[in-house]
Amino acid sequence: MYNLLLIVPLLLVYLELSSNFELSNVVVGLLIVSGILLLIRPRRRPMAWHRLPSAIVALIKYVVILAYDLIMSGIQVARIVLDAAWPIKQGIVAIPSECESELGSALSAHAITLTPGELVIETDEQGVMYTHCLDATKSEQYVEEAQKMRRDLLEKIFS
Repeated sequence: MYNLLLIVPLLLVYLELSSNFELSNVVVGLLIVSGILLLIRPRRRPMAWHRLPSAIVALIKYVVILAYDLIMSGIQVARIVLDAAWPIKQGIVAIPSECESELGSALSAHAITLTPGELVIETDEQGVMYTHCLDATKSEQYVEEAQKMRRDLLEKIFS
């Protein structure tokens, strides 16, 4: 029953994205969605309604902080590109993920990669993300603080 509740919205998203509502496309969509659900095997978790307000606040905070980081990093990268005299101290920084879930680690790596001037190159088995930064001089301390803040917010959102 739980998978049926997931099949319908995923099928609707597939049909909307394909813009083809013919019967053959609906059958193909059902096969694709069923295959995805068989591969992923989502687990049903009980909804913790008492955590919902703090999760929403954490999500809003996460989005605002991510948007601020994107804007400020974009300005910094633009300054580096437009001003040839601006010093570039690029390097690779090891950032411990310390997230309990794979989803938290993936979203954290995604947030880092979205930020202009930073790119997660690799993640090892211990969850350490190796990140290339255009300005690696201040990145050590800032990155650890930013990662801790991201991890805490993601845990509030997904716990």
